[in-house]
Amino acid sequence: MDTDRLFNVHIRSETPLVSPAEIKADLPLAPDREEFVLTARGKVRAILERSDPRLLILVGPCSIHNTESGLEYARRLKALEKEVGDALVPVMRVYFEKPRTTVGWKGLINDPRLDGSFRIDEGLRLARRFLLDIAALDLPAGTEALDPVVPQYIGDLVAWTAIGARTSESQTHRELASGLSSPVGFKNTTDGNMELAINAIQAAGQPHHFLGITQKGRIAVFRTRGNPHAHIILRGGLRPNYDRASLAYCREKLRAAGLPPNIVVDCSHGNSEKNHERQSAVFQDCLRQIEDGNRDLIGLMLESHLLAGARPGFAPGENDVPADQSITDACLDWDATRALLLDAAARMRPLLAARGAS
Repeated sequence: MDTDRLFNVHIRSETPLVSPAEIKADLPLAPDREEFVLTARGKVRAILERSDPRLLILVGPCSIHNTESGLEYARRLKALEKEVGDALVPVMRVYFEKPRTTVGWKGLINDPRLDGSFRIDEGLRLARRFLLDIAALDLPAGTEALDPVVPQYIGDLVAWTAIGARTSESQTHRELASGLSSPVGFKNTTDGNMELAINAIQAAGQPHHFLGITQKGRIAVFRTRGNPHAHIILRGGLRPNYDRASLAYCREKLRAAGLPPNIVVDCSHGNSEKNHERQSAVFQDCLRQIEDGNRDLIGLMLESHLLAGARPGFAPGENDVPADQSITDACLDWDATRALLLDAAARMRPLLAARGAS
């Protein structure tokens, strides 16, 4: 019988992939860095549990496409952390996977050469090596979980994880989140629906069973405990949803679901109406809400790079790819970002005692 007529009909080829254990053996996490990642996760958990009144700041490039440029950004953020760390907890956005509405570059892991060659084996090693470099700076890293296999390769280096707007409704990603070792933020869907993200938080908090790969690369059934540190990220949709009414609505919906009213606002995407320069206005508005007593707003997210904007219409295989500017979503530049975080720290310091007493 010609089995090719029954399965793999649309598969052109297969390429065996090295196991997570083998990549980790080549690129190990030193014991002192293990302690750093555990401490970084603990800081995020403390904010979510309201035992740390500081503001969580998730900041960095929309996606990492040039690791040298990304490392320069990390160095600057680490230096800034020394100035603002008493009031803010910065976590660098280190996004390697990009969900696409139709087609486009899918991120450093999927296409590390940016040319459509899809050397995923190289991408996994490049991503892990970059995260090791970030950990060596004592800088916490946050990423988006898209492919359910990838966390087995890099999850030990991640302090915070996002589930994106296109996947918050996915059963696979809710199950995955229930087993991740880091706190997890679920974004509202692209149309602005908060209820689906709240459903996802509830689901991720429960035990699940799902298929995955072990460290040795074997298929296995994973049984999870549930993730108690899942929370919502408001990123806007058909309209922005960072305003006071939207945050109050979200708070009541979380409470009605029996969930802690922990809210992170993404200042980009629908909230900035896809205008990177508007992120500053969203950020400032949220700070004013915190100053006016909002204790449920525990974090803010910014898309930020060394240079402002983005390479318009980037497609894999193009020449002259900018190193210091985004090739996906447009970003704030470093100087604007630094000014925002310095201002945020100055405004948060007088509020810490009251937030800590809540």
